[in-house]
Amino acid sequence: MAAGAPRIFVSHLSGVPVFDPNGDQVGRVRDLVAMLRVGGRPPRILGLVVEVVSRRRIFLPMTRVTGVEGGQVITTGVVNMRRFEQRPTERLVLGELLDRRVKLVEGGEEVTVLDVAIQQLPARRDWEIDKIFVRKGKGGALRRRGETLTVEWSAVTGFSLEEHGQGAESLLATFEQLRPADLANVLHHLTPKRRAEVASALDDDRLADVLEELPEDDQIEILGKLKEERAADVLEAMDPDDAADLLSELPADDQERLLTLMQPEDAADVRRLLSYEENTAGGLMTTEPIVLRPDATVADALARVRQADLSPALAAQVYVCRPPDETPTGKYLGTVHFQRLLRDPPFTLVSSIVDADLPPLRPDASLPAVTSYLAAYNMVAVPVVDESGSLLGAVTVDDVLDHLLPDDWRETDFHSEEATGRGQ
Repeated sequence: MAAGAPRIFVSHLSGVPVFDPNGDQVGRVRDLVAMLRVGGRPPRILGLVVEVVSRRRIFLPMTRVTGVEGGQVITTGVVNMRRFEQRPTERLVLGELLDRRVKLVEGGEEVTVLDVAIQQLPARRDWEIDKIFVRKGKGGALRRRGETLTVEWSAVTGFSLEEHGQGAESLLATFEQLRPADLANVLHHLTPKRRAEVASALDDDRLADVLEELPEDDQIEILGKLKEERAADVLEAMDPDDAADLLSELPADDQERLLTLMQPEDAADVRRLLSYEENTAGGLMTTEPIVLRPDATVADALARVRQADLSPALAAQVYVCRPPDETPTGKYLGTVHFQRLLRDPPFTLVSSIVDADLPPLRPDASLPAVTSYLAAYNMVAVPVVDESGSLLGAVTVDDVLDHLLPDDWRETDFHSEEATGRGQ
């Protein structure tokens, strides 16, 4: 960039694609790495943390950045794919500087950092933090009403101190559009203290979705730092099978205490799942498939399938059962596949188009048996039925994959190489 290049606020860089000179996408920006300097000098931007396709995070030095414009970053094409490891002298701009409480040098008033601007130095490839966008007033719900202003880096103090009780609103705003799996990746790379602060700022549903995508150690750590009442609320918002998997990792006393705090109907589903062996159909299944009575119509079924919170695997078929239509249901009659719903008139009764030829699985069916069933019949979900013929739940292909992959597969995706260092 030439001298006089425009100032760039880092919140606008979050998630932007990174391309090589040939136009091939390398990954997406997840953070910036800065080094604080003495004497009030603006921090130097060392590089970008870029998430590549495998979710590995690599370090891209600013010396390799040839352009930051038009919602994209262009590199020289020489990218070191070694895993990024933060050094003690470095700060993550999005992860550690936003939402901090700092003081204005003039007057000593406390302000909250909402954003940070960077600019390239004239005739050089070096970048540094140029301005700080802050809001006056105390933290908390009323903070948004305070006056906002943009100041020089030298006009504030307090970035070098450890932050206690740091908020997370500005950081979350930069990642608002991320999918749960990608936001989970962001949380995984934060410090434990910052991870707890961000988790605390997420609403229950969003945190539940993110927890389902985190490695077990992170799940347990985050849940353990929540107040027990809130932890129970988050567990209620999780899919029952994921909640059961998480609770199964806790000591029996903690497990029972949280189950007692949950709503009775939610706790009952989770308790039922905990009663099955882990690697069986009962231990793998969700208790919330789409269940319809025989007198429901195709239109009713399509309305249920369209629910936004359903996973694609669960939305691929509906299960027809006699009342009651909550699991465990009345007698299981069969399955209607999504494609069949699209072929029949809306007024058609689902009982007239059920596929009753495919046998359901018993809850004690082993993981290999479930896998073979899905593969043999090209299914993405399979019904689980007890000895009396009642539908207990359904096992989806994504649940099976979770258990077929190594126990640390999420961790392997997050940490794909043991090598560290800075490419230049």
